[in-house]
Amino acid sequence: MHSFDVVVIGAGAAGLFCAGVAGQSGLKVLLVDHTDKIAEKIRISGGGRCNFTNLTTSPDNFLGRNPKFCRSALAGYTPGDFIDLMRRHEIGYHEKHKGQLFCDHSAQDLITMLLTECGIGGVVHWQNCPIHTLATDGDGYLLGSALGAIRCRAVVIATGGLSIPKIGATDFGYRIARQFGLPIVDTRPALVPLVFDAAQWAPFSELSGLSLPVAIETGSKRAQARFREDLLFTHRGLSGPAVLQISSYWQPGTPLRVDLAPDTSMLQTLVRAKGLSRKLLGNELSALVPSRLADTWIAQDTRLGQDWHRPIDQSSDKALAALAEQLARWELTPTGTEGYAKAEVTAGGVDTRCLSSQTMESTQPGLYFIGEVVDVTGWLGGYNFQWAWASAHACANGLAASLANVATKAL
Repeated sequence: MHSFDVVVIGAGAAGLFCAGVAGQSGLKVLLVDHTDKIAEKIRISGGGRCNFTNLTTSPDNFLGRNPKFCRSALAGYTPGDFIDLMRRHEIGYHEKHKGQLFCDHSAQDLITMLLTECGIGGVVHWQNCPIHTLATDGDGYLLGSALGAIRCRAVVIATGGLSIPKIGATDFGYRIARQFGLPIVDTRPALVPLVFDAAQWAPFSELSGLSLPVAIETGSKRAQARFREDLLFTHRGLSGPAVLQISSYWQPGTPLRVDLAPDTSMLQTLVRAKGLSRKLLGNELSALVPSRLADTWIAQDTRLGQDWHRPIDQSSDKALAALAEQLARWELTPTGTEGYAKAEVTAGGVDTRCLSSQTMESTQPGLYFIGEVVDVTGWLGGYNFQWAWASAHACANGLAASLANVATKAL
């Protein structure tokens, strides 16, 4: 029988950080994971350099059934706090775009830092150790694992969501929550490419690889989400930061609205060109959007009966107004997403109504949930890693206070 104060299940970003902080508070901590992989999401994030936080982090960058839930943890551990930790380990970093911070060299530097922090805290670390059973045992828990029975006073679930199963994602955290009667908000892929009906998308599939800045939105006026980012055409649909962002808010059956030239008054520019140019309309359009997109749009309209293969000065103002409206408010409805295999995160998860926002402890005493397994989902750009650090830190501090209180009462 192995005995610990705390068992942290899941050696990802949240689990590693929580184990290190808890260990350094004086607790005897075991960190376990069911595979031999450590922090794979950190390793593959940001092209191998890990977008580890965002300087602009606020509760407004998160969604869930209760968006306010994350306030306490985010206030208790900020991007600046994690940056201080990086500096202490002399890890270089840089800002790339809109407050997004990346490692200068490699995401492995960050993983090594987290493992070092665990070492400082005396954390015992078991890999390739699936947890088979988890049950209450008096005022603590008894776990059955591949390396034997484990008794502990508290358990932290940091097993993440369902996204990217090829690196080890499972539904373990949700199963444990259900075992103890804790509610789950329905999960879905988030920060994920969107796909369209193959026949309807055929005219645009040849644009695969084309990228351009857009404004994209979905939802009603009362609950509208809108982003300005780069959009990427794929063989099956749309991707890129703009679509990944909007995918977290998109609901099946509802349309997207895309402005393909958000920094331009499309109608004003076309009408002005009409008075100055005799070029083909397609040539003038290529000055407003990428030429490949302009050519495809013209060809598509021609198939639908609108012939734009004429000089722009021969086009009526009414026709130009209709074209400008189409390009500034392209409305299209996805048939679905690329699924968990391509999703960066999982939306939904353990319902925050059954968790303490200060400590992440559930209504099942001694059972904690942190990171992606919780119904807190951040925007693209480092926000989900900041939630991992913040929720882990809140949990570790909560564990230290709770278990110290138990020890005091025992004395």
